[in-house]
Amino acid sequence: MRESRRSDCPISSALDLLGDRWSLLVMRDVLLRGKSHYREFLASEERIATNILADRLARLEAAGLLGKTADDRRSGKQAYHATGKGKDLIPLLLEMMAWSAAYDPQAAVPAALVAALRKDRAGTARAIRDMGGIEAFLAAAG
Repeated sequence: MRESRRSDCPISSALDLLGDRWSLLVMRDVLLRGKSHYREFLASEERIATNILADRLARLEAAGLLGKTADDRRSGKQAYHATGKGKDLIPLLLEMMAWSAAYDPQAAVPAALVAALRKDRAGTARAIRDMGGIEAFLAAAG
């Protein structure tokens, strides 16, 4: 996490942590897509470089948005998970998806999710948080 702040503006403060190209995509993968291992993040369609991924995971962990398990005895790999602070980003990510659905015809936002957000944004965010991601939410809704 960066040591200095540009200002006390809450938007500036959030951007200091999440305003780069990759941090919100890593959080998207954890919170909405259920990814937890390094190799899963690397497989995302945006194709993040390994050095950038390692840096963002470390920054997000240092900021208290992600935690990680000890090495898995079977695989020797660590698993990342969202903390409560990290899970509080779900409504922000959903708002970004809703905005993209409204203004970008090429954005891949499931119609059932858009409908659920229009009906009850807060309830949809809670359900996605409780169910562990969008896929489980959509499966339950459909």
